[in-house]
Amino acid sequence: MNPLLRHPANSIRFARARTAGPAPRKGRRTTRRPSTQQRETAVTPSMTTSAPITPLKPTHQRVAQHLVNGLTTQDIATRTGLSPHTIRQYVRDIRVSVHCPPRCKPQVLAQLLLAAKQVAPPTPDRPAPELNAEQQLLLRAVSEHSTPYAIALAAKIAPADVRSALDELLDVTGAADVTQLVILAHAWGLLGARPTGTVENGASQ
Repeated sequence: MNPLLRHPANSIRFARARTAGPAPRKGRRTTRRPSTQQRETAVTPSMTTSAPITPLKPTHQRVAQHLVNGLTTQDIATRTGLSPHTIRQYVRDIRVSVHCPPRCKPQVLAQLLLAAKQVAPPTPDRPAPELNAEQQLLLRAVSEHSTPYAIALAAKIAPADVRSALDELLDVTGAADVTQLVILAHAWGLLGARPTGTVENGASQ
């Protein structure tokens, strides 16, 4: 028999230790792991917050105004006396100011500039057309999205029908393309301003 167990007090302590199980190691703290949802919440930023638009500098504002007036890069270079390279850099700077990613189509950039009142819409040369509810929804969708799928989703139509629906809308409004369509829509007051910030993320452009 173990000599340590001969003493009654030692026997009682040994019996209690066996019943209680192994003692926890000193210096280690047991913590619960966060759930998968908690981990995703911790690393995923909120997508509902939009940064304010930075007002354009006077030089950039003049270039932006030429853009919404329908001038090309070469036209703007000729009009301003700047090189096409400088104009392209200014356009990149303008996109950054209004949070318009590089892959966004020109009509989305025009929408951001006009909705934020960074530039003024041109004076229309004809009265506003009558658009039905579906055409107004498509107009809003094409002003805020770049890909046919994203436009279809916002306009609540099939992706295969986007091209024909846009062609019909261009015929009704007399616009040459979707960029001119958005610009004319602002001139007619058909597109109200939306909260400033990013219109679409990179995945949907």
